[in-house]
Amino acid sequence: MKKQFLVSGLSALMLSALPAVAGATAGSASTPAPSSSASGHMSSPSAGMTGKPIGPGCSALPSSGKGSLSSAAGERVTTVVANIPELSTLNTAIKDAGLTNKLYTAKDITIFAPSNAAFNQLPPDTLKKLLADKAHLVKLLTYHVVEGEKTPSQLVGAPLKTMQGGQITVKRSGQDYIVSGKAKVICGDIPTKNATLYTIDKVLLPHAK
Repeated sequence: MKKQFLVSGLSALMLSALPAVAGATAGSASTPAPSSSASGHMSSPSAGMTGKPIGPGCSALPSSGKGSLSSAAGERVTTVVANIPELSTLNTAIKDAGLTNKLYTAKDITIFAPSNAAFNQLPPDTLKKLLADKAHLVKLLTYHVVEGEKTPSQLVGAPLKTMQGGQITVKRSGQDYIVSGKAKVICGDIPTKNATLYTIDKVLLPHAK
């Protein structure tokens, strides 16, 4: 009898412990570990996807409404250019060259957009003649357009083929991105509906053929 009583007591103790063990096991199985990259940091989207462009002049963009990053993402690139005050000369040049529809309907392109200050560096007579010469203007503007929507890391390295037919290069110097050895990116990696936009501080001149 005494032996039977001890066996029954041990069985009862074992059964009472089972729910606590099961609960602890279930709790650990239902709590997934946070995902992380190979470097141990939490994974995050690219700069373009988070709406954080590069360059010292990005703070000049409107925080909301026309010309803002949130607005640009849902608009085609020619509409975005038209909505940014500092690109008004470029907007006029695109219209005078008859390129509005071509750039509006283009797919997967990157545009290096000279600011008003960049155009103002040209002698006034040169700028006036440029805007009046459609053939020359087309060549100049399409030299600022490259194939593919390029992230900053994709710009650096191999030469980029332009819509004009020539090539441009981009190098990084510290935090700056330098286009064809002369133009600095003011604000870049701005995503639009059909293109990626980089504003630059100088007009790029295609090499004579």
